[in-house]
Amino acid sequence: MNFGIDPGLLADIIGSVHFLFVLFVVFGLVVVQSWLGQLCPLTIWENELRWQARQEGLGHSFIETWLNRLLYYEGPMWVFTTIYTVFGALVLLTIIAYPPRRRS
Repeated sequence: MNFGIDPGLLADIIGSVHFLFVLFVVFGLVVVQSWLGQLCPLTIWENELRWQARQEGLGHSFIETWLNRLLYYEGPMWVFTTIYTVFGALVLLTIIAYPPRRRS
């Protein structure tokens, strides 16, 4: 299933998209939520949809209750900024110490 495109090119495109996604996951959250003091866009969309559904707070549905318990923690913002920054630094150090290698 290569749609008439060179499989090597498709593999490179998929690898590039995967790399950019990982970069966003590791560093994007730090930049958007912690350093810029902004909410995650998905949180904003979820809140808007809950408002449109005339819902507010926790406990309106089973899924909402457990997702909120798993995803959102109470605490000072500096704690989360520190955790995200340390995690990102550890990922970067891991990549430097053990760089990815191409298989032959």
